[in-house]
Amino acid sequence: MRLGSGQLTLRLCLAVLCLSCAALSAQAEPTLRLVSKLNWAEDAPWFGGFSGAEVSKDGQTVTLISDRGSLAIARIVRGPEGQIDRLQLQSRQILWNGTDTPGDHDAEGLARRPDGVLYLSAEHDHHVAHLDADTGKITSLPRAKEFAAFQLNSGIEALAAGPDGALYAIPERSGKVDRPFPVFRFKDGAWSITHHIPRHGPFLPVGADFGPDGLFYLLERAATPLGFRSRIRRMDLAQMPLRPKTLLSTGPARFDNLEAITIWRDPAGAIRLILVSDDNFLSIQHTQIIEYALTE
Repeated sequence: MRLGSGQLTLRLCLAVLCLSCAALSAQAEPTLRLVSKLNWAEDAPWFGGFSGAEVSKDGQTVTLISDRGSLAIARIVRGPEGQIDRLQLQSRQILWNGTDTPGDHDAEGLARRPDGVLYLSAEHDHHVAHLDADTGKITSLPRAKEFAAFQLNSGIEALAAGPDGALYAIPERSGKVDRPFPVFRFKDGAWSITHHIPRHGPFLPVGADFGPDGLFYLLERAATPLGFRSRIRRMDLAQMPLRPKTLLSTGPARFDNLEAITIWRDPAGAIRLILVSDDNFLSIQHTQIIEYALTE
């Protein structure tokens, strides 16, 4: 059938419109650009094992917890291009709860509410606790009954505070390879399961944070014979069902054992993600500081 000039013009316009929409869609894909990568070391037997981190709003200070019961605060020294040049240790506190031996606390996740109050999550004795940064004193919150069923070394690795101050906790394992990860929320003095994050591939949750965009960022890890792999997924917890978007997925040994994620917005308006590795107090591993800038 021969097309008239009007039909041909219409089809050409539709084709151009489709190409334009495809181009805009491609431009809208979020990407991460590596800004900083360095190893940090301090000559102290307590140093290492960092599993949780919170950065200040200006990106100049980071608070970290170790899975051997230490709380450390460091200043981030940046270069002329905004990259992290080094960290300067400012203070260190030993975590204690008044009954356990000071320092005998397997802290894994760290979260800071919008009002500045800190909380941590712990494995083995699965719980979430309020943390006093000035003294290292921790005070446990009520526990969800489901916590008792967590595997010994696979408890609440990921902890984040939402814009409304509610705490969100995710265990490292869901119990089955085809079972989604439950998201526990602590609000108004009680825990509830509010979401289930789809489980894809070998990755397990190890860290979480809410960005300045209000979205939830989940850091996941997979251990392979060739080294650790890392993945970052971002999602809107107000959207049901959840539709996680993968921002990063690395091959083996691209980075060390990344377990902590914390997010801030730089002076140019870009969202930045700081990742910290747990060296497991092994000489063959490192405390690695990684920073990415997000482009929408």
